[in-house]
Amino acid sequence: MTALQSKYTGWLIHVTVWAVILGMPLFVTGPDRPLMTGPQYVRFLLVPLSFMVVFYTNYFLLIDRYLTTRRFGRFTGYNLLLIGAVMLAVHLFFRHVLPPDLHRPPLVRPWQDTVRFFAGNLMLYILVVGAGVAIRMTSGWYRAETARQELEHSRTQAELQNLKSQLNPHFLFNTLNNIYSLIQLDTDRAQQAVHDLSRLLRYVLYDSSRPYVPLAAEVDFLRDYIELMRIRQPRHVQVFVSLPATPSQRPVAPLLFISLVENAFKHGVDNDRPSYVTIDLHESGDQLICRIKNSYFPKSGDSDRSGSGIGLSNLTRRLEMLYPGRHTFEYGQNGEAYTALLCIQLTDA
Repeated sequence: MTALQSKYTGWLIHVTVWAVILGMPLFVTGPDRPLMTGPQYVRFLLVPLSFMVVFYTNYFLLIDRYLTTRRFGRFTGYNLLLIGAVMLAVHLFFRHVLPPDLHRPPLVRPWQDTVRFFAGNLMLYILVVGAGVAIRMTSGWYRAETARQELEHSRTQAELQNLKSQLNPHFLFNTLNNIYSLIQLDTDRAQQAVHDLSRLLRYVLYDSSRPYVPLAAEVDFLRDYIELMRIRQPRHVQVFVSLPATPSQRPVAPLLFISLVENAFKHGVDNDRPSYVTIDLHESGDQLICRIKNSYFPKSGDSDRSGSGIGLSNLTRRLEMLYPGRHTFEYGQNGEAYTALLCIQLTDA
């Protein structure tokens, strides 16, 4: 719920509660409680209206000006003056303006009954002040919490967008390196690769701008990208790929697996030694499991100019923001191999 929606909902609650209170005598009837006449309802109406004066004077003025600024003495003093003035106005209105209630029995002990009446009313007005304080403080906390959540959501979206903007050039650099190598070997395949790259870039720049995409679209992107990565691989490099033949349409955050695939080709291939890359992506119930294993030939910092070092850190951060408590991500060297395992709990669209 946004701050504006919260505001309107709060006022709707106010109107509903007061409508119930003011309309109660019109609906609560019985054999021993006939429907109120017009003058009787006016006499009843005066009391809840006086409660409204005390409540909203505190709600809009006294609480913010004195209670939240910790000037408790002034808050108490002004409330006593307010309650006293309202009680006196109600008493004078009943006595001198409204016609007397002929059905009300005369007071047996006028002085004592009058004191008891004012003391009881004083407690009611104090309860009204307490209700105003509780509701105002609660609504203020709720508005602050709603604003904080909106700010956090905006910050999260901005951070995610920043992470994507770092990922896109990384993806582009690696792909252009592949096509550059292919131009010297096979111009026809290079032209086809440029066409495939344009399709991949369209996905990266447009489709991936959405928070979530269908899993089938993400799988198609990975399949095309892997085929583009195969182009520059030497003959002694073995690439094993297992992707869902008919993936579901469940929503998944875009570009989650590209960093793992890029790192597998980058660190898993050597131009002179036998190398392999194994990529397995499949659904298991509500889990999406990506397992990648490759031979490990780490690049030194001086020789690595692709900028792909940001890949795993970006992926880790995105997973924490997009799937908190709904993912596991493990990666690292295992003997002469490097493995990465990412499991995500998917939800239905």
